[in-house]
Amino acid sequence: MSAFETLIVNGILMTPDGPVQKDLALNHGKIAAILEPGHGEFAPITIDAKNLHVLPGIIDSQVHFREPGLEHKEDLHTGSKAAALGGITTFLEMPNTNPPTVDAASIEYKVKRGRETSYTNFGFFMGATEHNLENLQSAVDVEGCCGIKIFLGSSTGSLLLYDKLKLTKIFESCSLPIALHSENELMLRERVSIKNEAKDVHAHYHWRDVDTALSSTQMILDLARETGKRVHVLHISTKEEMELLAKYTDVATVEVTPQHLTLCAPEDYDRLGTYAQMNPPIRTADHRDGLWKGLTDGTVDVIGSDHAPHTKEEKDKGYPHSPSGMPGVQTILNIMLDHVNAGKLSLEKLVDLLSQRPAELYSLKNKGKLMLGYDADITIVDMNKTHEISDGEQASKSGWTPYAGRKIKGMAVMTIVGGNKVMDNGEIIGEPMGQPIYR
Repeated sequence: MSAFETLIVNGILMTPDGPVQKDLALNHGKIAAILEPGHGEFAPITIDAKNLHVLPGIIDSQVHFREPGLEHKEDLHTGSKAAALGGITTFLEMPNTNPPTVDAASIEYKVKRGRETSYTNFGFFMGATEHNLENLQSAVDVEGCCGIKIFLGSSTGSLLLYDKLKLTKIFESCSLPIALHSENELMLRERVSIKNEAKDVHAHYHWRDVDTALSSTQMILDLARETGKRVHVLHISTKEEMELLAKYTDVATVEVTPQHLTLCAPEDYDRLGTYAQMNPPIRTADHRDGLWKGLTDGTVDVIGSDHAPHTKEEKDKGYPHSPSGMPGVQTILNIMLDHVNAGKLSLEKLVDLLSQRPAELYSLKNKGKLMLGYDADITIVDMNKTHEISDGEQASKSGWTPYAGRKIKGMAVMTIVGGNKVMDNGEIIGEPMGQPIYR
């Protein structure tokens, strides 16, 4: 009788100590052993990972799966399917649903739906409003709640909070991680004529300009210093913010998205039109270069997809009536693997940004590393596999991707969640078995 349920053999394991040529044994949903090649063990399920890299399960720490209330765009089932196809084993989902996720009951509903429909593991943010401070203070005790989300600038949904006194109270009294969408709402309102009088989508990055982002980020960093509360600033889009954040690493962590690292204005607005529209916006190449500099020098802590799907019909309405956001959970890893192959960063660095650091930042128990006793959430990638991304292969209800037609090198070829294979060479295997995160 075998001591293990599953063996992953002949692969290169991406461990906290670096890449090693060893075998991985899984049992009862956990990493049971890391074995030297030729160990003589066997298991009912043996996965040959020859010429492949075995990664700790990839964590997408910013997605919008739209359930409840906006299921025509996405739901937990289709979003998690897209995640699994892209090598994601855990997602953390945002609260701007309808109704918004602002109390324990709404988190509990999402956890129930996740258990019923999700192919991957999941956690959910509670959204901050003008009136739910007590809910935020007690969110630490809610199963599956990973953090608090604050929208400082209006985006998709009704959640918005930019009153400094209320922000101070949240910072001072809430123990969960706080993640922020940082744009200056007052400046957006003052400049709204730029949007309203726009002749095309290029007005989007002029309306939501550098100062609307930078002034908001400066405010929250100062508040973090004053209160001693660490904050996590999402989808940084400007070189100026990155330079500022480098001076505040004692109180702030930083997320960037593959979109802001890959696309740029004006070219991709010319190519994609409103399909390039997101908040904060895709900016010019000098900002993209500044984000890469921040990633290289260690200012950036995590990469998240900000998967924010809308239907083609909605996107085709024309600016400014088109909604902001684009899908990304199925492509986040593969796009970044292509950047690894292009020499922009190492695979070790990418594992840190997509596995280890998100798990640490959100205190996700037993996730983010290939270590004995950790959850058997595994992503296997083929660094030599080439592929042309298409709209038709996207599992998201949106049915499109800004990367359609892009040729990449490096792909996720297997996703294992809790010791169970859920994706194998682009095919979903089995039924939804995802579980909530624990802290």
